[in-house]
Amino acid sequence: MTTVYTLVTDRMQPQGGDPHDTALLRNASGSIPKVSQVDRPELAGVHPADGHPDHPRLAPPYIERDADTVLRQAVHENGFVLVVGESTAGKTRLAYEVARSCFPRHAFVRPMARPALAHAIQVAKRCRRAVLWLDDLENYLGVDGVTTSALAELIQRRPGRVVVLATMRSQEVRRYEAREESRLTGSDRDAWRVQREVLHMAAQVQLERRWSVGEQDRAKAHEADPRIGLALTSCDRFGLAEVVAAGPELLAAWQNAWAPGANPRGAAIVAAAVDCRRSGLRRPVSRQWLQDFHLPYLAERGGPDLQPEPFDEAMRWACTAAYATSGLLIGNYSQGYVAFDYLLNAPQLLPVPDHLWDALLSQAEPVDAYDMGLLAHQSNRLERATAALERAWQGGVSGADFLLAIAVGDRGRPREAARALEGVMRRRRAQLGPHHPDTLASVHQWAFFMGEAGDAETAATAFGELVAAATAALGAGHSDTLAARHQQAYFTGEAGNTEAAVQQLTALLSDRTELEGPDHPQVLAGRRSLIWFSGLTGDLAAAEQQLRQLVVDAQRALAAEDPHMLAIRSTQADFIARAGRAHEATGLFTQLATERSNLLGRDHPHALHTRLQRVQGLMSTGGHEQARQELDQIVEDAQRVLEPGHHHLSFAHRLLSQLQLP
Repeated sequence: MTTVYTLVTDRMQPQGGDPHDTALLRNASGSIPKVSQVDRPELAGVHPADGHPDHPRLAPPYIERDADTVLRQAVHENGFVLVVGESTAGKTRLAYEVARSCFPRHAFVRPMARPALAHAIQVAKRCRRAVLWLDDLENYLGVDGVTTSALAELIQRRPGRVVVLATMRSQEVRRYEAREESRLTGSDRDAWRVQREVLHMAAQVQLERRWSVGEQDRAKAHEADPRIGLALTSCDRFGLAEVVAAGPELLAAWQNAWAPGANPRGAAIVAAAVDCRRSGLRRPVSRQWLQDFHLPYLAERGGPDLQPEPFDEAMRWACTAAYATSGLLIGNYSQGYVAFDYLLNAPQLLPVPDHLWDALLSQAEPVDAYDMGLLAHQSNRLERATAALERAWQGGVSGADFLLAIAVGDRGRPREAARALEGVMRRRRAQLGPHHPDTLASVHQWAFFMGEAGDAETAATAFGELVAAATAALGAGHSDTLAARHQQAYFTGEAGNTEAAVQQLTALLSDRTELEGPDHPQVLAGRRSLIWFSGLTGDLAAAEQQLRQLVVDAQRALAAEDPHMLAIRSTQADFIARAGRAHEATGLFTQLATERSNLLGRDHPHALHTRLQRVQGLMSTGGHEQARQELDQIVEDAQRVLEPGHHHLSFAHRLLSQLQLP
């Protein structure tokens, strides 16, 4: 959200009497305005700009962007258009100006928060013509959020009469890229898939933060406006819209406020608000929450030694438009506060601390906990994910039981996850039918965790049946069908039938390469699995050569910390160990253990396994005393998080037995 919660004008405002779940932008008479009547860009969510000396409330002139023509064409050809760009790139202003030009007589239907979305859609259906305005689309995703079915019904029911126009920060959009699927264990997460499909439904228009030469030339025609003139002098470092919205200045003000005697309490309040958003909270926080949440931030920086100002003064400072813009905090006492979104991408932000996470979760509503849990799971913060999703499930949030079971399994308790998923499967079959995609997704996850719990034969059989069901219901080329085929082959090999696994993976790899291209993460994962099972019974030297080529190809397509990249390197280290090059393998496992521990945490199952592989390497190179010390710590960590009988614990106990032999 940008200026939603401070928006008050004489002519138009959110109706204070509206219930939270029906609050829409309305004019003074209480009716939905026409697009042409939304005569201030701030009403659409545009960041306020530095005030004009003669007309402080006057928005800067609109400078036509290079993407203007592309967006105009998109909104005439598509029912749903999404403008994507970094914070303060000018996304909302671009969309606002195009909407006013193309659809002046359409109703401007803007829900003021996610709970009002359903009401907004119904209003848009009733209007003769309408623009459904979803600024910061990420705030309308999740529980009770926008879905492809709701949008399709709205657009198809009123073709050419209803346009859905949305904006979204690039950082949020990247969470739904194909490579992010690699961060999710098993098949796509249920909620993640729903949200991703919403984005895929939209025609996306990219807007660059840095302005082109042509855009700067067009801006020079308005350089008499002091705000435009100032921004033009900084275009070598920042985007013009970024400077007009005072993003860099506000970031610097926050950083400088920590100095003793400046505004350290205000800086701590802003830090708490920023981390609330980074935790996945998509609604404003109350003044009382900020009063409670900011105290540890202040204490960590020095507490009384910083000479902090009183809380009321700190809040005034944080909310004041110091550069005549929106301020570091946006909001008010009654509606709550959100951090200026430009701050969320500040360089060198530390991870969200436990004290903020724990305090926020204790106060959050179940639907908020669901959002927090989903983000934590996607970020591999599994302890946080299970805690948040447990709260969401207890609060009756739809789908939380499914995601909670997956998080529990990913955290190292696959038997417990499989038991929970049995209940999910029964409920989904009864409510949705056996062939519904959500039912099939629950079967996929149940079979996966059955295999992870050690029953590879049951998993392989279940995935074979799932492949047939998914092919019939979704099609042979659907991502869920392909994912089920991969797991069928994997667990077939794990059950001991490596020849069948190689045959299945060879066929799958051919199909996936044709459908998705050679650099798709799942294609690279399929190559790794094929090399692994081929190397178990075939030519180890040939498999190792194939793996070296796979590493080269993966480095071109994947980020260094991508889970598939780490898995490929782990397989390479394992092959090197099997080839008898123990010192080389131990060095690789040491590096991987450090990287996985830093990325996932030392007690994540993947990190624990790599730490055990390093210990095995130490033992094979004579470092028994070092191996014993590390193994004792690993066992302590593993017993704390893994369920009894987990295969990593069995591996650790085998190593302990070997160390105890004379």
